[in-house]
Amino acid sequence: PHAHARVRGVDVTAAAAAPGVLAVLTGADYLADGNGVIDHLLMGVDYADTTLPAFPDDAAPPGGAPRHVPIASDRVRHVGDPVAIVVAETPSAALDAAERVAVDYEPLPAVVAAREALAPGAPVLFESGNQCIEFSRGDPEATEKAFASADHVVRLDALSQRISAIPLEPRAAVAGIDPETGVATLHAQSQGVHKFKFAVMTALNMPPDKVRVITRDVGGGFGARSCANGEYPLLVWAAQRTGRPVKWTATRSETFLSDYQARDTAGDAALALDRDGRILGIRIDYVTSLGAYPVSFSIAGNLQRLAGGPYNVRAVHMSGRGVVTNTVPISVYRGAGRPEVTFLVERMLDIAAGELGIDRIEIRRRNLIAPECLPFQTPLGPRFDSGAFAQNLESAAAAVDWKGFPARRAAAEARGRLAGIGIATYLEAPSGAPMERADIRVRPDGRIEAVVGTQSSGQGHETVFAQVVSDMLQVPEDRIDISFGDTDSSVAGGGTHSDRSMRLGGTVLVQASDKIIAKAREIAAHVLETAVADIEYAQGRFTVAGTDREVDLFSLAAMAASGDVPEELAGPLEESDIVDYRLPAHPNGVAACEVEIDPETGALSVVRYATVDDVGRLINPVIVEGQIHGGIAQGVGQALFEHNAYDAETGQILAGSFMDYCMPRADDFPFFDIAPNNDCPA
Repeated sequence: PHAHARVRGVDVTAAAAAPGVLAVLTGADYLADGNGVIDHLLMGVDYADTTLPAFPDDAAPPGGAPRHVPIASDRVRHVGDPVAIVVAETPSAALDAAERVAVDYEPLPAVVAAREALAPGAPVLFESGNQCIEFSRGDPEATEKAFASADHVVRLDALSQRISAIPLEPRAAVAGIDPETGVATLHAQSQGVHKFKFAVMTALNMPPDKVRVITRDVGGGFGARSCANGEYPLLVWAAQRTGRPVKWTATRSETFLSDYQARDTAGDAALALDRDGRILGIRIDYVTSLGAYPVSFSIAGNLQRLAGGPYNVRAVHMSGRGVVTNTVPISVYRGAGRPEVTFLVERMLDIAAGELGIDRIEIRRRNLIAPECLPFQTPLGPRFDSGAFAQNLESAAAAVDWKGFPARRAAAEARGRLAGIGIATYLEAPSGAPMERADIRVRPDGRIEAVVGTQSSGQGHETVFAQVVSDMLQVPEDRIDISFGDTDSSVAGGGTHSDRSMRLGGTVLVQASDKIIAKAREIAAHVLETAVADIEYAQGRFTVAGTDREVDLFSLAAMAASGDVPEELAGPLEESDIVDYRLPAHPNGVAACEVEIDPETGALSVVRYATVDDVGRLINPVIVEGQIHGGIAQGVGQALFEHNAYDAETGQILAGSFMDYCMPRADDFPFFDIAPNNDCPA
């Protein structure tokens, strides 16, 4: 119940004696069993010899940075921090017994705002201090020169408030131990089974072959289910202690108290411009809350790299710090740092336009990277090879009828309402964790199995991955089985996040398909008694060029499986491919929104929303459009409704249910005007 307190003792005597109770476990028990921290900072990729750092370049935490022990033994650091586990025959018996757990707390002062956590005399959460990371990127000297020569400087200090992902389903999991093999199997709602497996392994000191994680259908993730929460290794541990499968299902209230939260980043920003409104330099200093335990530093990485957006800016300097506070830990969530920096730059451009007397469209038009400047090397690292940035701007302005807004504003005023309109550019940097793998097998029975390391949490991966394999192997989609979400069948993979699944998962599926065709072509050359160079492939059939001699893909798979081919070609017709490096891409676009406000009540209505997006090649336009709908709803939700507010003195969460945490609904939106960039192939 406390945001910050010492745990002086946990008395489980009464709870352990309650009817139906199998075990009552505490933090002291957890440590006594030799268990440890969840290693969020490294993500297992290939358990044989490889791990990849999860923190960004130039933002590595010091060696003494605090770590996440999933159950508190000596101190709790946020409301909802677990101190005991009750395992019983029924949920009601467990709840009744949990009421009998007596915890002796010594309340301590709490701090919930990151900047206040850095102030002298602030409550300290860990011996190493509240600051966990510090980062810097860009050229400070060039940026200082740009500001010194500027005709106009805009400054903005803004907070991207703390919000929650609020997936459709609260978290639920089941863990069990095979009594014969000792293998722990965890069924959980993850966005990447391999990261969850690595979390269980590190926390419980288990070898890779003793942990299996399975994820089936997931009712929404949005990034918040990328990192493993503490409950998951605790469930495996409870199953070890009781010798029974253990199930846990969160209530919606527990979701607010325990699901990783998002944003909570303050930016002190400045924009240097010449007299014509052209950007000379950008400077931003961030302080971002990590919550009670550092779970992800990906936000820091994205904050550093994308400050210039699609603008021709040559002098940029970014700096920042990551700070622990007495709040629920922060993790990645829809954009993870990119919306925060985009808001600061776009808002400063609006302010500059007003102060310089320049139209908001025009000030952006003057600063966008021109086609002749591509490829464009940014001062923060990313390199933009392509992008029709000006075209996106003009298309979005036309779609929202920017020029017609003054007349609509006058009409709204006549109705007693206030009207406003806004426009903003954005630029992404997808791929996230670079490791991805695909395994494809052609079966003699006429089906194709494709196993991918990434997985779906409701975005339709099963559909688009089958489309990719169907297109590459030229067989009907209904013959293709896509599987994911099981560490026993999927060897490696980074999971679904950071717009990476089609970019990386699709890439390895294409490359593995190419290998399948190459191998099958060799088998076909042997069967058809001709040279490999004479074999053509189309519509699932291999043909000798210029003849009617042919054999289909599945027949070749049967011949290879039965051994009716040379030894080096015999065996399953299967191939694998991996990507273990980043594949840079920069989707971009422009969004425009028009609102009306009732001045008597303050009630706001979104009356127009248009967006033009260059997302790359559209594999499935319907799914892309659905993803854009969801992104609009999420962005509007944060702008107008959502806020995980905490009491500044007590650290108590003030938005612990849907009575206080307002989610947007369908009737809060108009029909969206969505268009792909015209230069983007469909």
